[in-house]
Amino acid sequence: MSKSNNDEGVPRDSQARHGCGSDVTRLAAGYSVAKPAVDYTAYFVTGAGDPRTIVDRATAAARGGAGVIQVRSKPISARELFQLGAAVAEAVAEVAPGAASPAGAGAEAPSPRVLIDDRVDIALALRAQGFPIHGVHVGQDDLPVTAVRQLLGPDAIIGLTTGTLDLVHAANEHADVLDYIGCGPFRDTPTKRSGRTPLGLAGYPPIVRASAVPVVAIGDVTADDAADLATTGVAGVAVVRGIMNAEDPENYVRTLRSNFRAGQRSVTQSR
Repeated sequence: MSKSNNDEGVPRDSQARHGCGSDVTRLAAGYSVAKPAVDYTAYFVTGAGDPRTIVDRATAAARGGAGVIQVRSKPISARELFQLGAAVAEAVAEVAPGAASPAGAGAEAPSPRVLIDDRVDIALALRAQGFPIHGVHVGQDDLPVTAVRQLLGPDAIIGLTTGTLDLVHAANEHADVLDYIGCGPFRDTPTKRSGRTPLGLAGYPPIVRASAVPVVAIGDVTADDAADLATTGVAGVAVVRGIMNAEDPENYVRTLRSNFRAGQRSVTQSR
C-alpha cells in the first residue's frame, strides 16, 4: 500500500541448526504461522544524516541485496523516526522485491525486510497505516520480547541485542518469540557504545553454538570482515558506516554478500 511523503520527510549446518531457512515461526501459545525466510547475510543499519540521503542509501542497499534494513539513525525524535521509517519502507518496496543479484553476488537477492529500531509503538503505527514495516529490533532495556510479540503479532520479525554468553542464554529462554539476535560489538564502534568487550572473531563461534536463533554480527563490521565472520557460523553481518559512507553503497553490499558467501564456501570445502 503506497503512502505519499511530505518534505519532513552462514554455513549450511549452522543455518539448519538455527532455522535460518525456515518459513515457520514458533509461538509461545503453541501455534505456528507461515513466515517468509529472512536473509541476514547483509544487514544494513541506517546511520545519522539527512533523511533524503538515508533513504537513498537504504534504496541502494536494497538493490545490492541487503536482506534486512533497520531504520535507526540516532539521535532522532519519534516523529522523525516515523517519517523516516515510512519513507525508507516505501522506497525499498519499490525497488527491491524479487530483484536478481548480479553475477558473482551469490543466490537470488532477498526481498528486504524493513525493521524499526527500539520503538515498537512507531512500528505499530506504521503497520497500522499500511506501510511495509516487517518488525523491530529491540535492546536489553526496551520492551520485553514476549510483549513485543504480543503487540506485533506472529508475522513480525523481532531481533534482540546481545553480546555476551549470559545474554545469549537469557535470549534462548524466549527463542519461541525471537527471530534472531544481534551480537557485538565485533570491534569498538563510535555508532553505539555498549560498554561490552569487543568479541573479535574468536568470540563468535561459542555464541553461535549457544544460541537457539540465528546470530548477526555487529560493531564496526566492514565488507572486508564478511568472509572471516562467515566462517564463525553467524547468519550475517550488520553494517552501519561502511554502507552509509560508501561511494557506491549498492556495490558495497554486493561485495559484502559475495565475501560472506565465499567465507561460507571455504568452511564447506575444508571439511
